[in-house]
Amino acid sequence: MSPQNLKISIDPAAADAPFEQVRAQIADQARDGRLPVGHKLPTVRGLAEELGLAANTVAKSYRALEADGVIETRGRNGSFIAAVGDAADKEAAAAAADYARRAHRLGLDRRAALAAVEEALRATYETGT
Repeated sequence: MSPQNLKISIDPAAADAPFEQVRAQIADQARDGRLPVGHKLPTVRGLAEELGLAANTVAKSYRALEADGVIETRGRNGSFIAAVGDAADKEAAAAAADYARRAHRLGLDRRAALAAVEEALRATYETGT
C-alpha cells in the first residue's frame, strides 16, 4: 500500500457502518483522482489490520466497490482501482432511464418526475447518504 495515496479513517460514532465508510472513502478517492486508475489497494487483511476492523468488513467493502465498478480484482494479483468514470456514467445513465420509464408508467408528467429526482438528489447530497 502507498500510504501517501490511500487515506481512510473510521469514525465509530458515524451513522454509516464501517464497511460503508471504507467503501465511500475509496470510491470518493478514486473518483476525484487521489487514487489513480491502476493503483493497487492493500490486501483485505492488511487494510483490516491497519484500520482495526474485521477482515470480513473490509471484504464487504471491496465486494461492493467491485460491484460498482470502482475496483477490479485480479485474483491473486490483488485489487486495483478501475476506470471509474465510464462504469459510473453507464450505470447512472441506465438508472436514469429505468427511473424515467417507471415515472412515465406511474403517470407522472415530466415536471413531477424531475421534481422527484431533484428532491432525491437534494436529500442524498445534503445528508451524504
